[in-house]
Amino acid sequence: MNPGPKRRGGTAVFLRAAVLLAATTLAACQGVLFASLNAEHTPGGVEQRRDLVFDADRELALDVYRPARAEHAPVVVFFYGGDWTHGERGWYRFVGNALAAHGLVAMVPDYRKVPDVAPDGFMADAARAVAWARTHAGEFGGEADDVFVMGHSAGGHIAALLATDPQWLAAVGLQPRDLAGCIGLAGVYLFLPQDSDDDDMLAVFGDDEAVQERAMPLNLVRGAEPPMLLLHGQDDDEVDPANSRLLAEALRAQHEEVELELYPGIDHSTLLFALSPSQHAQAPVLDDVLAFVRAHPRAANATPPAGPPGPSAAAP
Repeated sequence: MNPGPKRRGGTAVFLRAAVLLAATTLAACQGVLFASLNAEHTPGGVEQRRDLVFDADRELALDVYRPARAEHAPVVVFFYGGDWTHGERGWYRFVGNALAAHGLVAMVPDYRKVPDVAPDGFMADAARAVAWARTHAGEFGGEADDVFVMGHSAGGHIAALLATDPQWLAAVGLQPRDLAGCIGLAGVYLFLPQDSDDDDMLAVFGDDEAVQERAMPLNLVRGAEPPMLLLHGQDDDEVDPANSRLLAEALRAQHEEVELELYPGIDHSTLLFALSPSQHAQAPVLDDVLAFVRAHPRAANATPPAGPPGPSAAAP
């Protein structure tokens, strides 16, 4: 994934098989990498609930990470990345544990992938996950009115599209401003697959320009978005930091509340890994996420998250 100005041939029809093969290989490698992060001990006071079905018809489930004594805690629904073609929620236990260790109820759902579904399929899955989170938040000590969406890379695109295109949440009886906020980590917010040097983008979104335009959060900002936090590494060579800069500019032009943080020396993966205790010192990603959530309570009785971890919080 590397949206850019170069033009290459090929169509979505012929690229899907190649994308699926590449995704399978990449998924195996990433699974090993994430296993090392997930091998870190579960923080004390964090409870996990696995395999909770939020969409029985499509056999989709999510995992919940909660502070053991949570009451009216903010809820974060985290969408993982993977070029919209691969990934699984179990790889991201370190994300759920990190958020729950600091007072948040974290939910990590799966969603269907390309080529099994078109983009409208995974967006519908994401909206249903958010609706489930609001309905069931109280069962885990969460506050239904304080649900944030958060995502990394392709997951950041999904989160941002929920926040900018009202059609997805409308399908489950919600609207973007029902969200307490949207947090994007190196998200993909603009792309032109027909002008890209990355055929993966074309394989996912096709060569219909109208479809492409409707899939870009940058094009959909209308002044009805929830507060947004956009985080990006300046050394990201997978998703250009311009994605976050330009989306922030578009939101500001509509007088929307947005915070932009660009981290020097941080690449695409390190931005995400910095959420884990052993990698926290790489960049203050967790600190910034917690500060944003703390600054945007929607419910009067919401419990703010714990403060950012100090130097002693990182694993030796």
